Amino acid sequence: MNPSFHPQLVNGPLGDPALYIEMKFARRAVLFDLGEIRSLSPRQLLKISHVFISHTHMDHFIGFDHLLRILLGRNKKVHFFGPPNFINQLENKLAAYSWNLIKNYPCPLDLFLTEVHPSHLITAQVRSSQAFKMELDRETKPFDGIVHEEWSFLVRAAFLDHKIPCLAFALEEQAHLNIIKTELDRMGLTKGRWLQDLKEAVWKKEKDDFLLQVPAYRDGKLLEQPHSLGALRNRILKITPGQKIGYVVDTIYNQQTREAIRSLICGADQLFIEAAFLDKEGRRAREKNHLTARQAGILAGEAGVKRMIPFHISPKYSHNFDQVLEEAYSAFKQSSKKKS
Repeated sequence: MNPSFHPQLVNGPLGDPALYIEMKFARRAVLFDLGEIRSLSPRQLLKISHVFISHTHMDHFIGFDHLLRILLGRNKKVHFFGPPNFINQLENKLAAYSWNLIKNYPCPLDLFLTEVHPSHLITAQVRSSQAFKMELDRETKPFDGIVHEEWSFLVRAAFLDHKIPCLAFALEEQAHLNIIKTELDRMGLTKGRWLQDLKEAVWKKEKDDFLLQVPAYRDGKLLEQPHSLGALRNRILKITPGQKIGYVVDTIYNQQTREAIRSLICGADQLFIEAAFLDKEGRRAREKNHLTARQAGILAGEAGVKRMIPFHISPKYSHNFDQVLEEAYSAFKQSSKKKS
């Protein structure tokens, strides 16, 4: 199976948290947390459509200004999600700059800011054409665990405890669609943009008689012919369960957070989870409201994830990094065996 999501820890396991996930099927990317991101190229940053912030401690949010600078002067719409008080914090960050010349920019930049509360979501908007002044109209809707959903993927969130509300996330592909190339050849069909249109129609649950214009060679000429969605789906598509990626940082280890994390990341293909301290420093982890490597492994095993990637490891372990990984993976293996 060719994965749809291509995750990249921007700063490795010891640096600022930032998980860049490219979606090659849609030529775009999403970002989980906004630590230092200068290692990402402008081209990569301009692919970002959605940014999900766990909380606004500096190491998780210092990259906002750099991202904003790259986005300015581009005709872009970017969505940001964060915990309670997030909209107010973004408003204050934007107000710290002078925007008297920005109206001369030919391309507008629109930012949509969604604040996640345990019972509801609040979305506000700011526009570069209005000097990033917060618009008065805000949308409020119930929060059912999903912070964003579209035809190809959705993002869930759960509340953790870092002495302030902190969000964990799960990115879920609605379904994974692979093209069966041998059947494509048998039908005499050529590759092209229409294959993406086909996938979108399936994701959107269009009816079987929905027609797509498909290019094909006939007598040496390239022609477009209508094909029904049902016929194409049954012959050239292999539909399998979608990919799932979990993202967990900055939380104390207690029964409430264990249940929230397990429910959110259950069965994930990949889990990026903090492993801030060795278990022998459990007291320090509790004082700072972080997970130990052992706790990270236990949570991953209990949730039945396929692969665990420990990160957000304290820089104090830069010289014995392998010991942290060994503790995390050992607990993951033991916890997985107990579950099975």
